[in-house]
Formats: sequence, C-alpha cells, structure tokens
Amino acid sequence: MTNSVPPSTSAIQTSADAEEPQRDSSFWRYLATKLGGAAISLVMVVLLGFFAFKLLPGDPVAKIARERPMSPEQIASLRAQYGLDKPLWEQFIKFIGDVFTLNFGESYVYKRSVAELIGEFFWPTILLTGTAAIVAITLGLWLGQRAAWRHGKLFDRIASGVSLVFWSVPTFWLGLLLLMFFGGTLHWFPTGGMRSANAPTDPLGAVGDVVAHLVLPVITMVAVVFAQYLMVMRSSLIEEMHADYLTTARAKGLREDLVRERHAVPNALLPTVTLVFMHIGGLIAGAVTVETVFSWPGLGKLTFEAIKGPDLPLLQGSFVVFSTIIIVMNLLADLAYRQLDPRVRRA
Repeated sequence: MTNSVPPSTSAIQTSADAEEPQRDSSFWRYLATKLGGAAISLVMVVLLGFFAFKLLPGDPVAKIARERPMSPEQIASLRAQYGLDKPLWEQFIKFIGDVFTLNFGESYVYKRSVAELIGEFFWPTILLTGTAAIVAITLGLWLGQRAAWRHGKLFDRIASGVSLVFWSVPTFWLGLLLLMFFGGTLHWFPTGGMRSANAPTDPLGAVGDVVAHLVLPVITMVAVVFAQYLMVMRSSLIEEMHADYLTTARAKGLREDLVRERHAVPNALLPTVTLVFMHIGGLIAGAVTVETVFSWPGLGKLTFEAIKGPDLPLLQGSFVVFSTIIIVMNLLADLAYRQLDPRVRRA
C-alpha cells in the first residue's frame, strides 16, 4: 500500500502564489474587454447624436426669423454664426472636437453655453432621480423578499398584482392624476417647480419647501419602477428557497427570518446588482416625462424645451450626457457583478 503524503505548507503557498497572477491577468482582460465595449458604444452615441438630430423637422434659424423680423442678410449672418452654412462633414468634424473638449456650443434658445446649462440643470435631476431610486430599490427589494417567502399566499398575490398594475401605467398619465388630485383638488402639495415663489428663507424652511415639491414626482417615478425590483427579487429568492444550504441552515436550528436574511437574501441579491446600476442610468435619462409634467427644473425638462426649438446644440449635448451616464452605469454593473459572483470571475 502506498502511503499518501499530504502537501506541505510551502507547496500550498506556491500554488496560491501561482494562481494570483492568473486572477490578476483575467481581471485586466475582463476590464479591457468591457472598456473596449463602452468605448465603441460611446462612439456610436456621438455618431447618432450628430446625425439623428440633423434629421429633425424644422429649421431653428427660420423659427427665430419668424419670431422677430429679420432681413435675408441677418438670417445668413445667423446661419454663419451657428455654423449651419458649412457643409455637413465640416459640421461633423467640429462636433467631434467639441464633444471631446466638453464644448457643445451655445444654446439657440437660452443664448448660453450648453455645458453651463447642463451643469446647472443636472443637480435637480440627480436630486429627483436619486431620491426615487433609493425609495424604489428599498421598497421593491423589501416587498420582493417577503412576497417570495410567502409565495402563493395573499401577501404575495397582492404585492405582485399591485406592482404589476403600476408598472403598466404610463408615467405621464399617473403624474397628471397625482398632480390634479393631490395638488389641484386637495392642495396638499405644490403643483409644479422645485421652489415656491414665497419660499421661506431660513435653511429648514427652504429644505421643507423643496421636499414638498419633491413628493409627487418621486411617488410617480417610484410607483412605475419599483415593480422591477420586486419581481426580480421575488423570482431570485424563490429559486434559492429550496437550495441545500438553506436546508442545512434550518437543520442547525436557525429561525426562518435568520435563514432568509443571512443566507437566502444575500445570494438572491446578485441578479439585482445589474438592474440597480442600469436602472439608475435609465432613471436619469427617463426623467423627461416626469420633469415636464411637474415642471421640475432638471435635464428632462431642459431636453423637452430643446425639442420644441429645435435647439440642436442643447439636444446633442443632452443626448451625449444621458447616453454616457447609461454606458458608465452598465460598465459599473458588469464590474460589480464580477466582484460579487465568483462564477463570473472563473469564466
């Protein structure tokens, strides 16, 4: 009989040291692949951002000329000022240079730098969408895990049914209903804007005024999107409920709430990571409807006003910013998922 000799500590350490460079190399290859994909997406965004808006009906210079009388010489001078008299390929080259220097030109409507306008309207959008995202994620995951743990029971049917109903409702329609009922009929909340004309000047009163304006648009966004988190969490947790490691945890005498919170939920959360990052980017880009309905002074309302122009520099700048946010969020989702799920690291 051959005696088996256990590996020495030094041999195990040597094997671990050999695996470390392989893991590092795998990570850098993965990162390079994802960065390459993000770069290609960004190039496509820039191309689409230029050519798509050139196809929009309407001539911004002609609209300006209709609003105030202008001579043919003044119209020609205005076209030259905006660079619209140049061939399309020259306009495209200038647009590429402007994008990489974050200089999107001057807004036709606001007569201000597009970069300054986006910077000014960016933070109200972050306040609105960030608050809505936190509430929607918390509510959706909390309801989702409890619906899964009570799968098929009354709580599960009610939570799933209500969330799917709200998910199916058009955002603008729900926003208008809330605005008319709670703002117009009951007068519980302001009907638009971010601040009241007679807002308090003290810090606490000013914050309270902004919060009051924030309630209805946040409820509108949360009601429409929290179902995504609920359904993903519910389905993921249902798949985990009969896993062997949960049976082992129960056999150790752990209570059901501990089995759920310490073992099942952390594993079921993995599929929601990608959804969270993607949804944050989508919320920012999809704020156009809510901000327009509630006259919220953010990027969404700014984009809506630009469409009516059409204000081409502002449209192109907003489109590039929105798309870049979505691309970055998708990249972060891929990187975070790889760190959280060992199966992706081994792939």
